[in-house]
Order: sequence, then structure tokens, then C-alpha cells
Amino acid sequence: MDKLDMMRLFIRIAEEGSFTGAASRLNIQTANASRAVSQLESHLRTRLLNRTTRQIALTEAGQRYLHRCERILADIDEAEAEAADAQARPSGRLRVHASPSFGSAYVVPAVVRYRELYPAVSVELTLSQHVPDMLDDGYDVTLQLSTTELPDSGLVSHRLGDVHSVLCAAPAYLRERGTPRTVQDLEGHSCLQIVMSVFPHDRWHLDGPNGRETVELPKAAFEMNLPDALSAALRKGVGIGALPTPTALPALSSGALVRVMSEYRLQKLNAYALYASRQYLDAKIRTFVDFLREAVPKALAEDEAALCPSARP
Repeated sequence: MDKLDMMRLFIRIAEEGSFTGAASRLNIQTANASRAVSQLESHLRTRLLNRTTRQIALTEAGQRYLHRCERILADIDEAEAEAADAQARPSGRLRVHASPSFGSAYVVPAVVRYRELYPAVSVELTLSQHVPDMLDDGYDVTLQLSTTELPDSGLVSHRLGDVHSVLCAAPAYLRERGTPRTVQDLEGHSCLQIVMSVFPHDRWHLDGPNGRETVELPKAAFEMNLPDALSAALRKGVGIGALPTPTALPALSSGALVRVMSEYRLQKLNAYALYASRQYLDAKIRTFVDFLREAVPKALAEDEAALCPSARP
């Protein structure tokens, strides 16, 4: 019998006022109950119960120990109930990581709608290009973009869809430098790529009418690691740049940027939601990932539809 079981037995003996009554309630032998209390007293080096042939009574030390045991076991029961409830009812803090562009366009709106359904969940969303170590950095869910299938990492992953980047430039830049129509026409243009780990910074892989074609990019005089920063630079007429669809759409709609070589897209990125384990999955993680699997593909499809009318060279 471990220490917690001894505490529970001691509480039951105090409630029943006898070893026999407590043993019967716990379905153990009376001799075993008596022996367990003796072991507990030996461990504590103090007498908890005064015994006679007819009755037992708590000592002063036993009374204090009883109150402590009741408090400890109540805390344990509460902790176990809370942990079990986490599997059934979404609540608590959910830590999520995503890249800035994908996170702003698709994760933030999803979080807003998710919290309308589950207000007991608070969400801490971190947006950065750095790919975190999910376990060491303490994230519950990470959203990652990859040009290939994710390597086997032991994490559970769900593919949410794919995103593309498109070539954009300011009308003023194209008036001055000309509008490229083919991959070869890009030579001599100022071509800017976002500096991020999933794409090579020195080339574009373009998927178009002739399949995949590669453009070698010279060392840029101006490099950025965020799509919004590149969009701002392109609007100033610095060159032609590859922007993720959600970043490109507002500027294309307003006319601040126009799409260049609209039949081409940069190599697609697969979007994944990752979490640590399927076993005993916390309800807030399960419901959030399920929500993403429904919401993100719809949002990607809406952006794809919105991009088509803007696909003008």
C-alpha cells in the first residue's frame, strides 16, 4: 500500500470510527488496515490513533494529520479531474506558431472564429520566419510551409493545402523598364526574393506553360525577410518581386501593383499543421486543428478565386 492509499485508509478509519468499518468500505482485511496504520505511524514516528478493544480515537497529532491528508487528497482529486477535463472540454492557453504572411492571412482569422466557439481557450500566437523546435519552445501547434513532404519527425501533421507566390511590380517600374513576357525576359530586371528558409534566395523556380523553369537571380542590393516589407518596396518601384498570394492581393486589387507574367507561379508551398501526439490529445489542440482543417482550405480557395481576375500581365 503506497502512502496515498495509506492516507485514504486513515481518513476512512477516522470517518468510520473503526478499523472494521473502514476495511469493509475499502474491501480489505481488517488486519491489513491495522497493519497499514501501524506502518504509517512508524514512518511518521508519531501515534495517530489511540486504540482500545472497543474504540479508537484520534490523537492531537492524528487530528492535525487528518486535516492535512484531507487537503492533500482533495487537491489531488481536483488536479486529476482538471487533467481529465482537458481531454473533453477545450480550455486554457493554446500556444501557436506560424510564419508572418500565412499567419496573418489565415491563422489570425481562424483564431478569431475559433474563440467565438471556445471562449474558455486563450490563444498566444507567435508569427516569425524562424521554425521553432515545437517541444523545446513549448508550442501546442505549429503551422509550417514546405516545398516537399515533411520529414518524419515524430510529430503529427495535417496538410491544409498549398500556397503560391506570384510575380508583381509597380506600374511605374514596368513603364520604365518594360513588362517581361517570358522567363528569358526577366534577365536584366531587378528581381527580388524574400529571404526565407523554404526558398533558395538566389533563384526562382517558376511553374508555367513550359513546365518548371529556373531563373538565376543576381545578388540583390536590397533583401527582406517579410512579405509585407517586400510589398512595400515593390510599390516604390524597386523591381519585380515574388509575393505570397495573400500579401499580393490587396496591392493588386488597389492597382498599386500589377501581376507580371500571370501564367507563371513560383513553386508551391505545402501548408501543414503540426502537434506533438495523438495520444491523450488535449481538447483545445484537437478542436483547433480540426477547425484549421476546415477553415484554411476554404480561405485558400477564396484567395485563389480572387487572384484570377487580377491575373493580368
